[in-house]
Amino acid sequence: MERIFSGVQPTGNLHLGNYLGAIRNWVKLQERYGCIFCVVDLHAITTWQKPLELSNNTREVAAAMLAAGVDPEKNIIFNQSQVATHAELAWIFNCVSRLGWMNRMTQFKDKAGKDRERASVGLYSYPNLMAADILSYKATHVPVGADQKQHLELCREIAIKFNHDFEVDFFPIVEPLIFGEATRVMSLKDGAKKMSKSDPSEASRITMMDSRDVIVKKIRKAKTDLDSLPSEVAGLKDRLEATNLVGIYAALAECSQSDVLKIYGGSGFSIFKPALAELCIEKLSRVQEKMSRLIADPDYLDLTLRDGAVRAREISEPIIAEVHQILGFIR
Repeated sequence: MERIFSGVQPTGNLHLGNYLGAIRNWVKLQERYGCIFCVVDLHAITTWQKPLELSNNTREVAAAMLAAGVDPEKNIIFNQSQVATHAELAWIFNCVSRLGWMNRMTQFKDKAGKDRERASVGLYSYPNLMAADILSYKATHVPVGADQKQHLELCREIAIKFNHDFEVDFFPIVEPLIFGEATRVMSLKDGAKKMSKSDPSEASRITMMDSRDVIVKKIRKAKTDLDSLPSEVAGLKDRLEATNLVGIYAALAECSQSDVLKIYGGSGFSIFKPALAELCIEKLSRVQEKMSRLIADPDYLDLTLRDGAVRAREISEPIIAEVHQILGFIR
């Protein structure tokens, strides 16, 4: 059976990049695959979180999934900490994975920065937890952006090594699913940086709950160059900010960048930015209204997550039991 696993961290201020790069695509996947969608709260605590904020952010991500159209009847939606298999299998993978593999992970270097000696061990080893997330369910496919390809490759290496070391054909070799336009949405202030919740500038991102006026203001002030938009995609080369805005429009309109440039090629940003803002408002407003209603009902969100966790455990517990047997653990 083909099975999808994907997750989003509950670190607050869900933004357009989370929506276009992940959550919106999940709605399409649920028609083709058995899907498991996870709020990865264990990943979130690799950096310190205020407990109340973590709870609220977990509910916010669940609300965004449901508001975007992810069906909790067709899919499993839960938060990671409710299924112990993730943490247990991550420890086993800590013993399978190699230090050299961890040292190649560029995201740790990016996130830890110059103060890496003060970074948590969890931040260093969280790619092993990511592999455990996927393989706890023997997922066959994972939607990934460009920045996650390295972690998926590590997952594949871990599965191959586990199977080889114990002479079994147990874990699948997971395949990536890479989507089209705007799989990686960049900062509105710097086209070389990914749109991020952790960016100190609020103007760098459009959050899922931004008002109409805020969206218009942020897009109006988004960094661009002085040239008009080209008529062909090749003309966007080396124009990072222009490429980002055209990509966002294409993703929201569900068309190609070439299609966008057929309409706006030759136009200045004084024309394109208002059009992009209106499109963004139109698409997000449908989700925002539902999100607001869901966030106002935390009991419903908690029940949805608990029900999803029960269904997730039904899949993962037999798998970890087989892992125990393969390893020689006495049960």
